[in-house]
Amino acid sequence: MKCEFLLTYRAELKSAVEIGGGPFGTRLFFEVVGGTFEGPRLKGKILTGGGDWLVLDPQGVARLDVRATFETHDGAHIYLQYPGVLAFDDKIQAAIAGGPETKYGDAHWVTQPRFETGDSRYAWLNRVVAIGEGHAVSHAVEYRVYECIGG
Repeated sequence: MKCEFLLTYRAELKSAVEIGGGPFGTRLFFEVVGGTFEGPRLKGKILTGGGDWLVLDPQGVARLDVRATFETHDGAHIYLQYPGVLAFDDKIQAAIAGGPETKYGDAHWVTQPRFETGDSRYAWLNRVVAIGEGHAVSHAVEYRVYECIGG
């Protein structure tokens, strides 16, 4: 198996809404309010209304639960959903809140994006198995996503 670059995206976020402690940890909600994506085979913007329903455990490990809608430059809509794991340390929290950005590799931040679309021009995305890595920037997150290809 090999991984090939698929796209980079930046999701702009509202400040976290703390839902509070529950049976699995502290739940936070980060609403997506826009953004952009680009790769060799697609580009466009991220629509508002998505978000991350993150659960933070007592050891500072965040379990991501993200959903978003992409709109390509030519009008197709793509649903993006992924789980992930993030070491949600002080540097990450500060960057998302408006502080200095982190770099790829500063924290364990791995995702498993899944794409869905009914648009025939992008139907190939429905078969993609992907992995991603993230980092935090001021009021946003950025990801590099790679397509895993067997053979």
